[in-house]
Amino acid sequence: MLNVKVLGSGCANCKRLEQRVQKVLADHGLEGEVEKVTDYGEMMRWNILKTPGLVVNDVLVASGRIPNEDEIAGWLAK
Repeated sequence: MLNVKVLGSGCANCKRLEQRVQKVLADHGLEGEVEKVTDYGEMMRWNILKTPGLVVNDVLVASGRIPNEDEIAGWLAK
């Protein structure tokens, strides 16, 4: 099972990223747990400068933008 974290304060972009990840998981029949991380101390563990951030299986794959569905699908497939 995939472990996915969306890092951010809960802003509109963070919510959009979470929705996009959920859609990709459903569209590709993948099982994964999506966790919202809003605690700044926890976010700093990933050394992101801008939100939203996306972590897949403990690897930061994107920050400061909302990746497109193809990018997300590629990261989830690895």
